Amino acid sequence: MSYRSIFRPGLFDGRVYIVTGGGSGIGRCTAHELASLGAQVAIVGRDPGKLARVAAEIAAEGHRASTYACDIRDEPSVIATVEAVLAAHGRIDGLVNNAGGQYFSPLKDITTKGFEAVVRSNLTGGFIFMREVYARWMEHHGGAIVNITADMWNGLPGVAHSGAARAAMTSLTETAACEWSGAGVRVNSVAPGLIASSGFDNYTGEVARDILGYVRAIPAQRFGNVAEVAAAIAFLLSPASAFINGTCLRVDGAAPNARRSWPLQAHSRSEPFNGFHLDSLPQLLK
Repeated sequence: MSYRSIFRPGLFDGRVYIVTGGGSGIGRCTAHELASLGAQVAIVGRDPGKLARVAAEIAAEGHRASTYACDIRDEPSVIATVEAVLAAHGRIDGLVNNAGGQYFSPLKDITTKGFEAVVRSNLTGGFIFMREVYARWMEHHGGAIVNITADMWNGLPGVAHSGAARAAMTSLTETAACEWSGAGVRVNSVAPGLIASSGFDNYTGEVARDILGYVRAIPAQRFGNVAEVAAAIAFLLSPASAFINGTCLRVDGAAPNARRSWPLQAHSRSEPFNGFHLDSLPQLLK
């Protein structure tokens, strides 16, 4: 069995894409989908072991992936990684800015150091990668960038630092789409809602119990999966989105549209797209 993409085989033949945070979750799935469509995928992350496992999975299916250990928060490391990808592959057609992270905390308890660390992971690091990919390749050759944000509409209580960073990344995306359009570069974002991925297992106790209860507030009445996010990313990298620039594609089951004035009904009518053959439920949902 292989990746079951909805896109045509060979769609990304000859293309080179960087996927940050490619060692797990959405990044891992996206790397698999792009590789299955013919791309050479450069997987970036902090854990060389995780990167190696994903690259081996992709290679076992006859596709191509290379790995680059990099902390996106460290500017020299990002520059070295972009240069290494260019040296190895000769081009960069797209960047999927997926790496990031956060922790749950009431706003009053977030330290300045903690706030700055999350902003650097979810905003500054992505900015550095965008800037260096643009300056070192895309300014003269064009390309596509997809920034992964989050369902931060109407605020994000419990992870205010992450919500602030993701909102800023949405604005940064819109600005870059305008400034870089003349170079043939499109910049869009994907905002996942609650996606059942390995990231769920980072949370325990009361937070984990809260996550399980959130599904009742989603009109789709289910969590999303990583393949549904990867498909949105692939679409925004594809020629079909040639006139889409500076937009945000939400993948959230209409969660931000839920209102107290409209009681949600429990149902099972939202059929998930299960494209990733190696996906598995996080322990939290088993």
